Amino acid sequence: MTRPEPRFESLPRRNLRDEAAAQLRGQIIAGSLTPGVIYSMSAIAAQLGVSATPVREAVLELAKEELVEMVQNRGFRVRVATGKELDDIVEIRLTLEVPAMGRLADLRPVPELGKLRPLAEELVEHAANGDMVAFVVRDSEFHLSLTALLGNPRYVELVRLLRNQTRLSALPKLRGAASLVESAREHVRLLDLLAAGDRPGAEELMTTHVNHARGLWAGRPEDDGRTTPGVR
Repeated sequence: MTRPEPRFESLPRRNLRDEAAAQLRGQIIAGSLTPGVIYSMSAIAAQLGVSATPVREAVLELAKEELVEMVQNRGFRVRVATGKELDDIVEIRLTLEVPAMGRLADLRPVPELGKLRPLAEELVEHAANGDMVAFVVRDSEFHLSLTALLGNPRYVELVRLLRNQTRLSALPKLRGAASLVESAREHVRLLDLLAAGDRPGAEELMTTHVNHARGLWAGRPEDDGRTTPGVR
């Protein structure tokens, strides 16, 4: 079986470390970088059109997030996450992100929700087109922008770290699949529920959505009754 080769886009001359980290993170979470394979930072830097320094800094950042492991004098490799680790991360995300959607629903009207609709619709397009890395990057942008509406930067940072540690290993197999498009449409439905002030509906949909990380998007069954405490 031929291993998929990750493709990186040339970076603009600003925030090079952050941009490199974002692309690498997207490739890892989307499953485009294969666990166990050693990747050359200089080769990736050449694809990005930058020096090796910002790429090395980006990889060190990802190592702190436990996404990669440094290989001395050779590069880095994607760290293999266990099913238990994924379940643990998703459980924590459920306890944070589900009640947050309930709080947002109670805050209506929230004018900023309308600004996120184009992004939600863009996610559906990325899913339909099979652009997995763009899907992952924009998905993170959507959810972090949504949680930022609660006005708690520390909460947003915690959610960001947990989302970054979530591996979606089955995403490449779902490229263009109807199931992925349907899950992408959940972003649009979530905005509708929040705008309507439907707290139970928003919490229920968010529970389903987060569980995709250890179900559909990880190549595992979802209908096993797993929920976050207090949410049905």
